[in-house]
Amino acid sequence: LAMRESFVTLRIRPALHETALSLVQRHRAAGDLVAIVTATNEFITRPIADAFGVAALIALELARDDNGCVSGAVRGVPSFRAGKIVRVEQWLAERGLRRADFERITVYSDSTNDLPLLEWATHPVATNPGPGLADIASERGWPVLNLFKEES
Repeated sequence: LAMRESFVTLRIRPALHETALSLVQRHRAAGDLVAIVTATNEFITRPIADAFGVAALIALELARDDNGCVSGAVRGVPSFRAGKIVRVEQWLAERGLRRADFERITVYSDSTNDLPLLEWATHPVATNPGPGLADIASERGWPVLNLFKEES
């Protein structure tokens, strides 16, 4: 855990942009149900979700042995591509909710890997998109949000 804390301190916190933090805060202040959905494992992403003040993290879950050590396997449905939809729907169902209960579902993403989840949303937003997603967003008329400029 000391290595993770060092990673968060040295790499994650300096990379958190105020514009991204403000965007999440605006959703939370509006009473929106907010979750971070990622294909990266929960060990790495839990501190990031915490830094954003987001309790709901839907991430790749690492299987553990009887001693709590990571086994190298994935537990449950991987939160990757269409698996993200499955995991979000499971998360909603655990709360007695379903997609149809929401008038608006906004999904932010920078990657074409999230295309299934973006298409599932009522309001997809390409956020600092890679070239492939930028092209798709342009073709489909999706908003593009540039929260920060990449440093060179």
